[in-house]
Order: sequence, then C-alpha cells, then structure tokens
Amino acid sequence: MRPARFQEFALDVLPKAPEIQTVTTWDGRTFGLHVTFNTGSQLWIGSTAQAAPSEQADQPETPVHGEAPAEAPYPDLYENGKITPARAEAYLAAALTNSHNDEITSVYPYGSEAKNPGLGVRFHSGARIFMLFQSAGRPGQAEGGRDYDLPATF
Repeated sequence: MRPARFQEFALDVLPKAPEIQTVTTWDGRTFGLHVTFNTGSQLWIGSTAQAAPSEQADQPETPVHGEAPAEAPYPDLYENGKITPARAEAYLAAALTNSHNDEITSVYPYGSEAKNPGLGVRFHSGARIFMLFQSAGRPGQAEGGRDYDLPATF
C-alpha cells in the first residue's frame, strides 16, 4: 500500500477506535496524521514508506491481498488518566490491526528499544509504512513541541 492510499485508509479506520475522537491530516505534512483522543490529548504522527520490492513509482499500484491479521484486544490507553507514548503505540497498532484489511500482514509498535516512538505496518506486497510520533499535547494546547520532543505523558 502506497503512502497516499494508506493515509486515506488511516483517516477512515482510526476514528473507529473507541478512544479516538478525531483523526485529520496534519497540515503542512505530505503524509501525516493529527490524532485527538477522547480526553482531548493530541498526537501528531509523520509517515514514511518503503516500497514493495521492484515496485515502480511511475506505474499503477497493484494491491496484494492475503490473510488479514487476527483481531487484537485494545490495550489500556490511559495510565493515571494520561497517555504515554508506549500506550499510544500499542493502542494505535490494535486499531489498525482490527481494521481487517487483507493487504496488511502485521502492525507493530516500535517499543522501548526504538529511539523514537511509533509503529510500523507490513503489507503482503512487501511494502511497509513507518509511523513516527513527532509531537504530542494535552487538551487545549497547540502542537506539543519540537519534533521528537514528546512528553512522558499527554
């Protein structure tokens, strides 16, 4: 799945998760999402991609279908009423997994070993999407901070 189509997919699927209020495009970013949770906390996510092997960008995309990932339970999003990057990773991974999209093979949170929080999506075509958390904010704040300057909770 190419980045533009993934962006449209994420804009459709993520707001269906129980604790997500809205998902919009991130103004000023070609591929980015602005997620607002039910608490009002916000998360800005930038996306990049790795093309499927031997795919040519100037050729039409050929989606590859297979078995969709198994349903995943939504993990607890809140810790003492606030969201941590690790909890957001796991929650958003479950939301994308539970989309039942048969182009997706797996969705994974980066976890504590990653330099920056986020999640990845693997597709049957061999393509990948990388969703890097860029910034976060609490209710009423504008964009949380500089890129890669995420608070411990939001």
